[in-house]
Amino acid sequence: MSNWQELEKKYFMSTFKRQPIVLTRGEGIRVWDENNKEYLDFVGGWAVNSLGHCHPTIVEALDQQSRTLIQVSNQFYTVPQLQLAELLVQNSCLDKVFFSNSGVEANEGAFKLARKYGRIHRDKAYEIITVSGSFHGRTIAAIAATGQHKFQNPFVPLPNGFVNVEYDSFEAIKAATTNLTCAIMLEPIQGESGVNTPDTAYFKQVREWCDQNNLLLILDEIQTGVGRTGTLFAYEQFEIEPDIITLAKGLGGGVPIGAILAKEKAAVFEPGEHGSTFGGNPLVCAVGYATLKFILENSILENTRETGAYLLAELEGLKSDFDFVTEARGRGFLCALQFDREISGEVVTACNEKGLLINPVKPNAIRFMPALITQKSDIDAAIGILKDVLSKWK
Repeated sequence: MSNWQELEKKYFMSTFKRQPIVLTRGEGIRVWDENNKEYLDFVGGWAVNSLGHCHPTIVEALDQQSRTLIQVSNQFYTVPQLQLAELLVQNSCLDKVFFSNSGVEANEGAFKLARKYGRIHRDKAYEIITVSGSFHGRTIAAIAATGQHKFQNPFVPLPNGFVNVEYDSFEAIKAATTNLTCAIMLEPIQGESGVNTPDTAYFKQVREWCDQNNLLLILDEIQTGVGRTGTLFAYEQFEIEPDIITLAKGLGGGVPIGAILAKEKAAVFEPGEHGSTFGGNPLVCAVGYATLKFILENSILENTRETGAYLLAELEGLKSDFDFVTEARGRGFLCALQFDREISGEVVTACNEKGLLINPVKPNAIRFMPALITQKSDIDAAIGILKDVLSKWK
């Protein structure tokens, strides 16, 4: 048997803080390591595995499409791409779609759309307002947009064109808006900085401000989209309509795909201004279509709302058992548990050892992103492990 962890050290760039687990198989919301140890997976590929591991719908779509057509260039029409585009538009408030390979590529495309829109409709305005605590990806432009210095500092100087302001402050957005502003970019829920949700009035105020000033409202739904929070898109819960949203993660159910969705007025690309070699290829679009169709037709959103509420209630209940648990927050199957001390790493390691995979999203908070098919019995099992682990600090 190969020593895979030693091979990683020898051959792979040191970019990940991996847990010392080599996963080899998955089914549903469970995975097994090289020693056949079983784990409950509440990381879900970082909110990617919408239907869990190796769901029959995804496996069948992969099998059928891989036997017919895997990759052609966007010089030609392909059926799965157009089927997925139609399904996304029919079930959203947006009008046009472009497919990429990842979330950060979708955000890069959204930046370009906003800049071109500003050139046309805002006298060449090019600045995009983002907020503190945001996370928009790891390309150089996406890091510039991200409101967290820890991601930015190693790579300065960063591209200009992004103005970062206080989170959950409409007044800060108003004060930062100038004649150079073309768009405002927000996450409905900030996943990577700890599952943070703003005040309910915030998005409506920002939407009205954009309308008054002819600005685009871009919502980064890479983590919250495709049912993760209990509605197909999180913007639905805030009773607004964005001009652009970006998607990835859960859209492919495990295969790499991203998407930009835009209102007609914001879909300003012309032929040759944007593109992708692999983006929207038949294989990933066939899987994306199968995944999205299954979610829409099989009460997956209802399960996410109901069972996600059960997860949040169970996490909330831990506050009465452990005085160092200060808050449980989230929507659907995107939740976090906050501590009054920096013990997340130790908690995650101990949970792993007992067969539960979770994410140390912050030094003092852990994150839960299980598949949308997760049941209450799975949550009971996870909470049982978590209680056992947390009792160490009681």
